[in-house]
Amino acid sequence: MRSAVLLLTLTSLIFSALPASAESTEEATPEPEVMGFVEWVVMGETGIRLKARLDTGAKTSSLHAVNVEPFEKDNEEWVRFQLPLGDHKDQPSEGDIDHEEVILEFERPVYRTVLIKRKGAPSQRRYVIKMDFCIGGKTHETQFSLTDRGKFSYPVLLGRRFMRDDNILIDSGRSFIVENECEYSTLEELAESKKALAG
Repeated sequence: MRSAVLLLTLTSLIFSALPASAESTEEATPEPEVMGFVEWVVMGETGIRLKARLDTGAKTSSLHAVNVEPFEKDNEEWVRFQLPLGDHKDQPSEGDIDHEEVILEFERPVYRTVLIKRKGAPSQRRYVIKMDFCIGGKTHETQFSLTDRGKFSYPVLLGRRFMRDDNILIDSGRSFIVENECEYSTLEELAESKKALAG
């Protein structure tokens, strides 16, 4: 009889502990943020505003880049590249400057390289960098492979790694649904800052 009472007590203790455990797990997991399949992003601290497609079919994000050149800096592998704003013309303008006139240049350390297999063409080596960007009023960091996206509608592609790390869900039927905006520069402000750096 005593052993039966002891077993009943232990069973009650186990089951009474389960709801508390489940509740603590629910509290620890924040609600995912829902975004549309296309949203505005602002890259790094540059003020460049670009359209980004959120793509669950891609693991790694990618960024439009041309004239990609590796070089060595402080015994580490770096890469420099250009982002011509004339390829997509998403930057707001308040004057007479044409998007074709503004080509931004970046230098970043190489995080890793990937070999991309292409159907009917030689494999292509791509450099991957880490870069900050703002979306929905929040700053994030993720890996971007550098590739020429001039023929694509969107200069930025955000992949599953970003969605997983930052708890993002995609509403594939809507676009531009995030409420908070990120600060961005006009085309004229970008052109002026480029001149200042060059001078």
